Amino acid sequence: MPNEILSIEESEPPGRNGNAGGSEANTIIGSSLEHMPGRKVLLDKAFHAPRLRCNPSTSAFRTRFFPDATISAWNDWRWQFRHRITNSNQLSNILELSNDERTMVASGMKHFPMAITPYYASLIDRENPHQPLRRTVVPVTAEKLYSPGEAGDPLGEEDDSPVAGLVHRYPDRVLFLVTDFCFTYCRYCTRSRLVGSGGKSRFSTVQWERAIAYIQASPCVRDVLLSGGDPLTLSDEKLEWLLSRLRRIRHVEFLRIGTKAPVVLPQRITPALTRVLKRYHPLWLSIHFTHPDELTPEVSQACERLADAGIPLGSQTVLLSGINDNLEVIKRLMHGLLKIRVRPYYIYQCDPILGSAHFRTPVEKGVEIIQGLRGYTTGYAVPTYVIDAPGGGGKIPIFPRSLVGRDGNDVLLRNYQGRIYRYPDPGSKLGSREAPGSPWHKRGRNSCV
Repeated sequence: MPNEILSIEESEPPGRNGNAGGSEANTIIGSSLEHMPGRKVLLDKAFHAPRLRCNPSTSAFRTRFFPDATISAWNDWRWQFRHRITNSNQLSNILELSNDERTMVASGMKHFPMAITPYYASLIDRENPHQPLRRTVVPVTAEKLYSPGEAGDPLGEEDDSPVAGLVHRYPDRVLFLVTDFCFTYCRYCTRSRLVGSGGKSRFSTVQWERAIAYIQASPCVRDVLLSGGDPLTLSDEKLEWLLSRLRRIRHVEFLRIGTKAPVVLPQRITPALTRVLKRYHPLWLSIHFTHPDELTPEVSQACERLADAGIPLGSQTVLLSGINDNLEVIKRLMHGLLKIRVRPYYIYQCDPILGSAHFRTPVEKGVEIIQGLRGYTTGYAVPTYVIDAPGGGGKIPIFPRSLVGRDGNDVLLRNYQGRIYRYPDPGSKLGSREAPGSPWHKRGRNSCV
């Protein structure tokens, strides 16, 4: 049985005071404990610090490709950021690149940069270019092939942006883009037009102030979703500044953060960060998960820390061709998420960004997956399948057809097995050809009326 690696974590993010690699005094290796029975218990009590879990394959990857990195450095999210894989030389040292991957990476990827954290790279199959996680983060030449219906801003976010970095599409909520930076760039990113600007960010404190002023002047806004980029790439101090400013606005009742940090860099979820977040309840996190291979011990611990801080967690998954467009894969992912206290929330049809045809699945595939989940597993494991309508239509849920129609005073319903049932519903028009209109649609967008 391999020696267990134990890392005693500092209460504040390592590197804050210039000690970028963390302190060797805070690292304990299992092999050194073999001759010190009982020593682990004494140290745990003395430090009152949590043990960090470590996936064995990730530990082996660190030893092979980052032999100079101590366990303490590896578990320092700032170290992970500084050692991201961003160019062809770094990538080819770790992966056996296919000809297609090598061609694309060597081209410089000017349209959309590449970045992969060492942690996430440890989950990638070194030899198989078709491995699901590898396909989501390693560029291929298909990204240069543009298809009809694709666009740089397919959702029309710029058209619903009253202030730079703020999207006000729905009546009571806004999307607040606070950064254009991510720890790892997903190749199917909806905002690939914005992220990875290489230091030329259009996001700043001035831009934040203008967005906050708009929210403060809009009493209909009760829900603010922080996104980007990934808000958890911000320092604890900057994130707290944003949360505290938003929390002062009396009509803002609800804060959310959209992030993939717990998945691509679980080391970011430090005790210090969770202390910051729990000060601003009610606050929810929507976490971007793609595949069950992401459900590692490190990710489990990160989600447990967030949940223990009282933060409700939801998942968002993009349906991707050849990656997760399979009922059994999605079912394993949804069941695994529930076990780490994350509630499946959305499955998205892949947005038609430029060069995304190789990722997109037929819509019927999403319907098929939902049909295979509903009724066959707990409702908690069944997310809502949505298409974010191109042109600014917003999220439209796509359901398997369960409302068949109407027969006299009865509504006809189809269950998960395809059987038809009746429900008495006298006096209603549901199921007939007449359908009520949408009051919000009549008022139009960006209205506080």
